Amino acid sequence: MKKFTFALMALLAFTFPLKAQQFVSTEPTNRNVIIEEFTGRNCQYCPDGHRIVNELMAANPGRLWGVNIHAGGYAPTSYPNMITQDGNTIHGGFSISGYPTGVVNRTTSDGQGRNLWANLANQQMNQVSECNIGGRVVVNPQTRAATIMVEVYYTGNSSVNENYLTVAMLQDSILGSQSGGSTWNPSQMINGQYIHTHVLRDILTNNAWGDPISPTTQGTLITRTIEYQIPEVIGSPNGVDVVLENLTFLAWVAERQQGSAYRPILTGCELDVVFGSDEPIYPAVMGVSQAAGTTCTHTKDIEVAVQNLGTEAITSLTVEVEMEGQTQTINWEGEIPQYGGAKLTTTMEVPFGTHPIHATITEANGTAFTNEGSGTVSCFEWQDLEIEGDEEELSLILMQDKFGNHITWQFTASDGTVLASGGPYTLLAGGTATQIHLEHVTVPANECVRFDIFDEMGNGICCMYGHGYYIVKDSQGNVLFGDEDDGEFGESATHLLSVRGPQANVNVGETMVSNVDYNHADFIAPLEYEGYPDQVGFECRKVTSSDPLIINGFYNEFHNILGFTDELEMSTIYVVKAFAIVNGETFYGQETTFQTWMEGVDELENTLKVYPNPTSNVLNVEGEGMDNIEVYNTIGQRVMSIEVTGNSTQINTESLNNGVYFLRIMANDGNVLNRTFSVAR
Repeated sequence: MKKFTFALMALLAFTFPLKAQQFVSTEPTNRNVIIEEFTGRNCQYCPDGHRIVNELMAANPGRLWGVNIHAGGYAPTSYPNMITQDGNTIHGGFSISGYPTGVVNRTTSDGQGRNLWANLANQQMNQVSECNIGGRVVVNPQTRAATIMVEVYYTGNSSVNENYLTVAMLQDSILGSQSGGSTWNPSQMINGQYIHTHVLRDILTNNAWGDPISPTTQGTLITRTIEYQIPEVIGSPNGVDVVLENLTFLAWVAERQQGSAYRPILTGCELDVVFGSDEPIYPAVMGVSQAAGTTCTHTKDIEVAVQNLGTEAITSLTVEVEMEGQTQTINWEGEIPQYGGAKLTTTMEVPFGTHPIHATITEANGTAFTNEGSGTVSCFEWQDLEIEGDEEELSLILMQDKFGNHITWQFTASDGTVLASGGPYTLLAGGTATQIHLEHVTVPANECVRFDIFDEMGNGICCMYGHGYYIVKDSQGNVLFGDEDDGEFGESATHLLSVRGPQANVNVGETMVSNVDYNHADFIAPLEYEGYPDQVGFECRKVTSSDPLIINGFYNEFHNILGFTDELEMSTIYVVKAFAIVNGETFYGQETTFQTWMEGVDELENTLKVYPNPTSNVLNVEGEGMDNIEVYNTIGQRVMSIEVTGNSTQINTESLNNGVYFLRIMANDGNVLNRTFSVAR
């Protein structure tokens, strides 16, 4: 669906501007470059074209962009079908004799081979452009409505009286098949699938070749606003979901429309994309996912991506994260400006397999609010390997089938570092030919190592093309995983290996806190360890927040961890624990609670009483000028919120488990007091 409203202003060089530009520069600049690459999933050499454009984009950030147009005989309609009507129109406007082929700023009427793109692009980027272009896209993720604002400013005169403005929507991270992917562009292969990038999804102007704009004389500012409803799916049949976070919007000005013998693009740009709403307080969950990296444990770091779509800054959030009956509460404080984003983190125990996970914002800036989002988290089973030294040499025995040119593999560390990789191998003669390969891989101790094997064609290394397989052994010849029946794995197979070296005997003691004032505290904790740790310090956090302040420490000759901070907030309850990192593993001590000073003494401070403490069922709170009371547990979860009328209230503690809790008491004059109490039955 496309709807257009636009405003046009001719600002002659000798007149005062009627309206200043917001996004576009008025200074003369050189041309930027748009490379339209005609491609298809069944094209063997097209991934090499993708690679070349990626390298040109990386070498010329903000100056050059690729547009992958899936059209022609090598673009199938099977999933993912990335053919578009606009793409077919543009493809038909050029003489295409092979794939991949491309046009660089539309300076030629026929497609050019990929070996010519770099030279043509450099020629264009060395020419002065007649105009500049800029803009912004504001997307409401709840309604999928997009407002596209584009500005064109002419710093010189175009050779014709009318030019053509095009706005295109592209999408990244579309997974699907791609002939020649692992051979010509293996960096875009993941789990046997190809990551398709900057794929044309739609032209947002009325015409695939652009909408007319004029006048095209020096000093003219043209503004155009496009209202566009982003579809859920594009493509028929076998269409592809349109993922908002993976969209890019490009705009360019062409000198002439299709049908002309010479129709160069004068310049182009990528439009800034922000997610927004007219509401003052509007945080949105943009995604829930597992933090990057591989772990050989059920405890996973969970990230909730939040963006501020409202007009006011977000300073506090409460988020409930739920996965199959398990719930964690994130109480976050900080600042997210308009259109800004943040990642809120927590940890959850994830069973083996892939599981749906859901996050709901329940409160923003102290006010009830509801916004939610979903995702998935996974936990692979792992194999334990105990070793005696700092590293281990593994052996990979790989029997390829006939199509060894489709096989790749890699070992990666927990942070994604590639420890070793191999393939593709040789395409063998004979219908069921096989060939064995022996690879040696060194992996470090105390690391979660991931092994992946991929088959580009998605049928494994077996069966009608020869009986292939893979086996991984340790240095003693013991089989860790794989056997002679493990060739029929389809597109990919994954194994995790927990490599455990000699375990350090580390004991971190409880932290003692001293010299506390308004914003300062000193910390000391004992450490029992025969050696010198890699790193020591303290994690300190407010009881109302799960985000820790990391305090770097030092280890002295008396086997103590010491540290201090001047970054605390006045009149706030904190919990702190020491940590030591040894051989890449983090060891923690027991948490200690303390409270910073309050500047001055007010009426509530003088009259406040909290009793009985410990309590079993009811806690009495008395004080003059109370407004609201919040109760937090020791992991920063708010478990109660009570509005106070008068100078006393009772808190029913029957629903609370035995343990320590924290009171955050807000006074009518804006002051905040903190107290602790215990529940014991």
